[in-house]
Amino acid sequence: MPDNSAVTYQPSHFGICVTDLERSMRFYCDGLGFEAAERYDLEDWPDSGLDRGLEVQGPVKLVSQFIRSGGMGIELLFFASPTPSGTPSATRGQIGITHLSFYVDDVDVAVAKLVECGGTLLENTRSNPGVDLVFLADPDGTRVELMKAGES
Repeated sequence: MPDNSAVTYQPSHFGICVTDLERSMRFYCDGLGFEAAERYDLEDWPDSGLDRGLEVQGPVKLVSQFIRSGGMGIELLFFASPTPSGTPSATRGQIGITHLSFYVDDVDVAVAKLVECGGTLLENTRSNPGVDLVFLADPDGTRVELMKAGES
């Protein structure tokens, strides 16, 4: 077994596959306050390996748009080719990443802003298990939790 005592890990980002980059930028930047960062327009060429690296069937054409807020980085992956497939997690009981979570000063004001920016309020998710919270979906269905800041 290798000695990992000298290995350090620095968080970088996580990726979200989206079907409409402009719509997602509106939700995450105008709605949640992220700022556009690096952008990479990527296109496969014979034997480049981009398809293998992205774990998709080539040919590949995509935009990799990074957005940042504080220490959090998100890579929005917009595939022109191949067409994305699948569905995001529908509950917190599914294996894998189930949601993004943000503290907000006012849950109702934040919900209204995100709905205006293309989000969808997930009915019957408002609760207060010690903190006021609610779930929305981004334009492609990725779940976003809003929690009242300062409650515990």
